[in-house]
Amino acid sequence: MGIEDVGLYISYLLFFIALGATIIMPLIHAIKSPGTMAKSGLSVAALVVVFLIGYAIADDGVTPKQALLGVDSFSSKLIGAGLIMFYMTLMLAIIGLIGSEINKALK
Repeated sequence: MGIEDVGLYISYLLFFIALGATIIMPLIHAIKSPGTMAKSGLSVAALVVVFLIGYAIADDGVTPKQALLGVDSFSSKLIGAGLIMFYMTLMLAIIGLIGSEINKALK
């Protein structure tokens, strides 16, 4: 272990401390107020539903170029589902922003 490696090990230590805090702090907060956990559960369930809709819509076709890159039909369907999920959540966010601005303007 040279002197130049000390900074790397310190950054590893700080990374794992931050990772631990990222995992432990929300759990402590959720235990203190279980109502927020229900809201988070609903949000996760909504994202799962949006993903399942995207998965149902996605195509599993693979072009020869994709096959050379190692993409199979399952991977293609997952990639398509992820893209469709992204587009759906983007549209919902834009509609929500527009609706919020219209609601503010009417008040």
